[in-house]
Amino acid sequence: MSPTPSIERSALRLRKALDSLTFAEPVSYVYNPLEYAWAAHREYLRRYATGRKRVLFLGMNPGPFGMVQTGVPFGEITAVRDWLQILAAVEQPAQQHPKRLVTGFACARSEVSGKRLWGLFGSRFHTADRFFAEHTVLNYCPLAFVEASGRNRTPEKLPAAERTAVFAACDEHLSEVVRILDPEWVIGVGDFAAARAERVLDDVKVGRILHPSPANPGANRDWAGQAATQLYELGVWEDAA
Repeated sequence: MSPTPSIERSALRLRKALDSLTFAEPVSYVYNPLEYAWAAHREYLRRYATGRKRVLFLGMNPGPFGMVQTGVPFGEITAVRDWLQILAAVEQPAQQHPKRLVTGFACARSEVSGKRLWGLFGSRFHTADRFFAEHTVLNYCPLAFVEASGRNRTPEKLPAAERTAVFAACDEHLSEVVRILDPEWVIGVGDFAAARAERVLDDVKVGRILHPSPANPGANRDWAGQAATQLYELGVWEDAA
């Protein structure tokens, strides 16, 4: 299947729109993987975000040991390298927190959220090609925000003016992506992504699953089983097995 340039153009427009924004304390560092990890992100879009997708899983924003490192949504290193079979050069951001260095595919830390999410898809569909025949995964916002302490700051905790500017660019991108992929379902991975989808989108069914982050207490008790059951109950999957 040939690439879908419009997905790439939309991602590049989003990158440009977000590049024009500035952020004040407590945000000290902003990581944009659509810049320094563009090669991997572009490969992901070309291989796995082409044609119509029945289900779009929508995350919030990059994790420090996932998409920040690989440029792939929920991009836990082993999942991206071994299951998605993407391995690309990752450049260095202009500014980095010393506790949040980008080492690309050499990163030795595991992103638990990504490990859980791709692990569920792998256990159910076995191969990436089978999963991506009807599904894909994207993030609402491609930026990671890091405070001086090294702590992540999520998009909804930005000051109102900054949040409004970020959401305007990301809402437009989400709307365009949905026009291109024409999904039946948009599934928010967590409440934030689901709420943004519900606010932005018309004429598409929106659901949500529990976020797989270990910071979410409920996710540490058989997250995969809970998420599969939620998808079954919504009617997205035919069974929870």
